[in-house]
Amino acid sequence: MPKRNSIKLYGADQYYHIYNRGGNQQNIFIEPDDYFYFLNLFRRHLSDEIMLDHYGRLFEKFSDEVEIVAFCLMPNHFHLLCYLKQPDGIVHLMRSTMTAYTMYFNKKYKHTGKLYEGAFLAARIDNEAYLWQVSRYIHLNSLDAGFDFRTYAYSSMAYFTGEKHANWVKTDRLVETDHDRHEYLEFVSDYKTMYQEMKYLKNILAAE
Repeated sequence: MPKRNSIKLYGADQYYHIYNRGGNQQNIFIEPDDYFYFLNLFRRHLSDEIMLDHYGRLFEKFSDEVEIVAFCLMPNHFHLLCYLKQPDGIVHLMRSTMTAYTMYFNKKYKHTGKLYEGAFLAARIDNEAYLWQVSRYIHLNSLDAGFDFRTYAYSSMAYFTGEKHANWVKTDRLVETDHDRHEYLEFVSDYKTMYQEMKYLKNILAAE
């Protein structure tokens, strides 16, 4: 039986939660440069900048096919919130970035065998409430590793608060004004408190 969310007929004008992790739960990001290299792959395919490869050829652009709205990279997995303009946009983007990153990782760490657990997984987001919940879930991922979601370097949270800007991170799909950004931070922070309380109670019960 296929793994849940592993087979998709993608639709235009739809949001998708995209995720994947390392094979055998191994780390796929080890040093800070690894995170930045992975993000730069999205930048070269989605930004307005003209970027060339080592041979002076233009990198293919997919910004007319897909947008990244939010992201979070963790040591052994990643999450993306994407908006599809064209049905196969996410396939083109992820095929290119995941292949390029595998080549980079294998060369740098002399790694052999598969890097990822398998093909990326995708879950369609079919209503606005779920869209906001998924974006919050993505940004709170860093809590599991003990990091403050507001200052975690490898997520899009700083773009949502206005501290960082990049034309390939389309936060305006959810927030457009300073007021929106303030409300979004409160929205994520409210769940952070609940998350921490639930984790505390879970630890107390586990110790009894």
